[in-house]
Amino acid sequence: MALDVVNSTEKNIDTAYLNMELLRFTTAGSVDDGKSTLIGRLLYDSKAIFEDQMEAIEIASKKKGDLEVNLALLTDGLRAEREQGITIDVAYRYFATPKRKFIIADTPGHIQYTRNMVTGASTANVALILIDARNGVLEQTIRHSFIASLLQIPHIIFCINKMDLKEYKETVFDEICDSVKTFASKLDVKDIRFVPISAKHGDNVVDRSAKMEWYQGPTLLYLLEHIHIASDVNHLDARFPVQYVIRPESDKYHDYRGYAGRIASGSFKKGDTVSVLPSGFTSKIKSIDFANEELEMAFAPQSVTICLEDDVDISRGDMIARQNNVPQVSQDIDMMVCWFNERPIQEKGRYVLRHTTNDVKCIIKEIRYKININNLERNTDDKLIKMNDIARISVRTTKPLFYDSYRKNRITGSVIIVDEGTNETVGAGMIM
Repeated sequence: MALDVVNSTEKNIDTAYLNMELLRFTTAGSVDDGKSTLIGRLLYDSKAIFEDQMEAIEIASKKKGDLEVNLALLTDGLRAEREQGITIDVAYRYFATPKRKFIIADTPGHIQYTRNMVTGASTANVALILIDARNGVLEQTIRHSFIASLLQIPHIIFCINKMDLKEYKETVFDEICDSVKTFASKLDVKDIRFVPISAKHGDNVVDRSAKMEWYQGPTLLYLLEHIHIASDVNHLDARFPVQYVIRPESDKYHDYRGYAGRIASGSFKKGDTVSVLPSGFTSKIKSIDFANEELEMAFAPQSVTICLEDDVDISRGDMIARQNNVPQVSQDIDMMVCWFNERPIQEKGRYVLRHTTNDVKCIIKEIRYKININNLERNTDDKLIKMNDIARISVRTTKPLFYDSYRKNRITGSVIIVDEGTNETVGAGMIM
């Protein structure tokens, strides 16, 4: 009987953990603003570090000659990162509190690694942008804020770090907040918060600081646990990019034809009338299969297999959507692009666009303007788009794309630009 109670309790705990809401957040900011240290402090103070991990960090800190344990080493795993004390690659960490599960993307601050920051931020619900209290707002602060806005990250928390080095003065915090608000009015972000912290000492990270009693707002972890993200997902537009057609051709499943993929947004239920793009044919959903069970309804971001009542010619790259709510279909696409490659973008150049499960060749029709990161204004005279530049371009594809604007749908509104000669990823685009 006691064993049954224990097993039942463990099952309830496991179910509760699986059902907890998942929040993805990324760190951003200039070099040495303390991004890795903040993540280390969050993990340490929330008891998300194992003893052997802590021992390894203590040993590594002593080898480096640090007088205190360097929590930044929890995320800076590359040898070059530890030698230079900087972040180069995107480091992902996972932890959970009783309120919520988290995936952290610790991104680099150097301008030459802006593309890594874009990668880490592309799926985030929240961006933590750190500002060194001694330096205030820098160019990278504005750049990363603008990128977060471009990527439609709905929540930005500006963490004014190293307050201990400015004697925890309220005036320092207020001045930096005013500077941020000056340029933040040009950003397309609906929710902006400010928190004064000291990542090194843990002030206002997990526990409230006794040295900043003038700050009456929540701690950073409390914000992350309670910030509302359920409405950030597109629940209205049902989009299902087809990845694979399943035809077992066995005696048991002789007539089975299923379309496997991951639901990009919205939901589908058995009996829904759907349209298939690009053909435009309509049918009804006969069944939705998930592993060994059949579902009455499936929603993003579940990976499922959809079967239709009619035999429709569908292959990888096609899209299933609700009949009266289909995406835009066009060969002429306008997009904002963040350029990743050392070779500048070539007007009239040929590239490959990777959009959901679809690959299509394209030509750069026009470079419309480049964004001046310092003042967020458009520069129509300078058409030289180099690595880490942000610009608006128009492209012409060899076959139609099925897309939504990025503002409306972050999955069906985003593309990756690939050099067709070298197969390098050279840019990321957000469709207008």
